[in-house]
Amino acid sequence: MKRKKSLSRSKKSPTIWPKVAKIAIPILLVILSIFLFMKFRRPADIIVHTNAFFAPFEFYKGNQIIGVDVDIMNRVGQKLNKTVAFTNVEFSAIIDNVEKGKVCDVGAAGITITEKRAEKVNFSIPYYTSVQYVIYPKGVSLNSHPHYFTWQDLTGKTIGVQTDTTGWIFTNDEITSGSLQDTSTVLKNFDSAELAADGIKSHLNHVVIVDELPAKYIVNRTPQFACLPLYQTTSTGIEPVQEQYAIAVNKDQPELLSAINETLSEMLIRDSSGYNEIEKLVLKYMDLSE
Repeated sequence: MKRKKSLSRSKKSPTIWPKVAKIAIPILLVILSIFLFMKFRRPADIIVHTNAFFAPFEFYKGNQIIGVDVDIMNRVGQKLNKTVAFTNVEFSAIIDNVEKGKVCDVGAAGITITEKRAEKVNFSIPYYTSVQYVIYPKGVSLNSHPHYFTWQDLTGKTIGVQTDTTGWIFTNDEITSGSLQDTSTVLKNFDSAELAADGIKSHLNHVVIVDELPAKYIVNRTPQFACLPLYQTTSTGIEPVQEQYAIAVNKDQPELLSAINETLSEMLIRDSSGYNEIEKLVLKYMDLSE
C-alpha cells in the first residue's frame, strides 16, 4: 500500500541574512563615513589658494610651493598655532573661492587690491607696492623713451597677459576705453606670465605686461628678453602704473584677518639695514640675497 503524502510541509530553516545584515550594515556605514571623512577632510587648519607661477611670491621648487607669500602665511600659522596648506589653482578662481569659503580661507598670490575684488573678500593691509613692467625681445626697439614704455608705444601690438591679473585689467581698460581704444592693439590671454613670455618666442604676441618682480624674474632667466616699467599720463604728469599687494581673506574670518595684519605689521618694520622682512624675502627668492 502506498503511503499518503503528508499534507503539511516541513518548515524551512530561518534564513541567516537578516542577522548578517544587522551586523554588516553598521560596519559598512562606518567604513563609508571614514572614506568620506578622508576624502573631504581639510588638509590643514588654514587653506590658502595661490597661483604658483608668480615668482618670487609663489613658485614651484620641485613639487613644493615656495615664495614670499608662502613664508608670510606660514608665519601666520605659527602665530595662531595652526597648520597651513597651499593649493595651486587658476589665478582667476582665487577671489571667488575665498569669497565662498568652502574650499579655502585665504588667497595669497601677489593679489592687487581693487574695488571689485574688495566687494567679495576682505583685504589685509598692503605689504608690497609694485609697478607694471613690459617684457620685450632684447635688441628690438619698441619704446619711444629709453627708460620706460608708455601705452602709446604699444599701439598696434599684441600684448600678452595672465588672465584676470592687474596686467590684464589695465590693458583691457586701455584697449576698451583708454589710449589704445579703436587701434589694432590686441589683448592675448595666457594662464601665466611665463607662458605669455613663451608666446613672444613663438611669435604669438609682441610683448608681455606683468608686475615688476615676476618680469625681472623671467628676464633674469631668459637672456633674449629685456623689461622696462610701464608709465601712464596722469593729471600730474607721466607716472608708473602702480598697484599694492594684499592677502585676500574670507569675510567670515575676522580673527584670521587680524592675525594676518599683525604678522604683516611686524614683517614691515625696517631694521638697521634699512630693509624690512618682506623686502629681504623678495631678495632671497629673486636669488639676490647674499
